[in-house]
Amino acid sequence: MTHRIFLSHKNEDKPVVEPVALRLRDIFGQASVFYDAWSIQPGDGIVDMMNQGLQAPEFVFFFVSKLSVESGLVKVEWQNALMKASKGETRLVPVRIDHVAMPEVLRQSLYIDMYSVGLEVALNQIVNVVQRNSTFTPQHLGFTNLSFSATTEPDKSITVVVSASHLMEPNPNLILMLKNVEGEIKFELNGGGPMLQGFYAKPFNEIDANGFTLAPMGGAITPERPMRIRLTPAKVGVELQLVG
Repeated sequence: MTHRIFLSHKNEDKPVVEPVALRLRDIFGQASVFYDAWSIQPGDGIVDMMNQGLQAPEFVFFFVSKLSVESGLVKVEWQNALMKASKGETRLVPVRIDHVAMPEVLRQSLYIDMYSVGLEVALNQIVNVVQRNSTFTPQHLGFTNLSFSATTEPDKSITVVVSASHLMEPNPNLILMLKNVEGEIKFELNGGGPMLQGFYAKPFNEIDANGFTLAPMGGAITPERPMRIRLTPAKVGVELQLVG
């Protein structure tokens, strides 16, 4: 498959742009990459050759820098590409190469931030775009919506607050791990709300603690409304030993 790739940039930015051009040339062939250093020969009309290169490219990579956003000629190139992209005739991919702010009209598109990720990572992302490979890399595999905090009060009771960071949890079923045994603890939910309770003696081999399950009857945990659980000793002399 022949790829038509146009590299829109300011001449002063060639130290950054040329490694991209060379990588694309090595993979897709020089004829597939419009890079002025080899696409425009002595005697060619610069504007005419630029227009020719922009006639039907599959991809236009606009290298965004302070110099390029201030360049009238480069502005014509990427605005032309933006118009074609709006019609589905090309794909415009901004590549930020210095600390300049992305032009407002281009913020609606995802862009490659070479300035932040470095040359080699950005090169791989550019090649992936042309090859239509996904450039997605999971960033939040460790995400959990719920978190908790536990506070020991002056009267030796413990207040556990379960919070949701992003999403509503409509029917939460919680398990509190304590070294205490059944009958030693009383639980109070949100100041007295109804709940179902259960007990499991050391349900997890890797945790040296017993499990107390709590399922509120109605209600939900939301980012605006955390759940508060008060733990108090059910017998005199019992010390609460919350593990997690």
